[in-house]
Amino acid sequence: MSKVAERQDAVNEMGLESGPRTAAGEAFSELVVRLFRLNGLLAAEGETLARPTGQTTARWQVLAMVEDASLTVAQIARTLGLARQSVQRVADALEQVGLVTYEDNPRHRRARLVTLTDEGRVTLSTIQAAQRPWADTLGRSVGERELRKAIIVLDRVLEVMTARRPR
Repeated sequence: MSKVAERQDAVNEMGLESGPRTAAGEAFSELVVRLFRLNGLLAAEGETLARPTGQTTARWQVLAMVEDASLTVAQIARTLGLARQSVQRVADALEQVGLVTYEDNPRHRRARLVTLTDEGRVTLSTIQAAQRPWADTLGRSVGERELRKAIIVLDRVLEVMTARRPR
């Protein structure tokens, strides 16, 4: 039996449809492929922007998450759609270099709060200063109106996907 036939048998055994997608399903799938490509480009650009401070895109994300308020690792992970364990590793690395601290959480004894230190705030500000002209240039190239429309669509996709996730 060929690999294609084996895969089709597996799909059939799971009770999944193997026919063509609906037009909406096709449009969603095309959006997902573009978002995957965009994510890769953004991650690479984030590495370039964060590198002069000795940071990575992942570390930048965690620093930015606690810029305005302390959060638990679980809260950060939920918001970013990442595994708690991976955010924990990043937060621990940031603590080791003094960019964040863990503080007691008055709402939960074991889930400590990740808090930005003064050094962490300087590091984040430095990355943000480098990001500003990059964002301004790309924003001008795409256009604010088009970007605002894209934000509305992405917010709707996030809303629908978030509602489908188990709690």
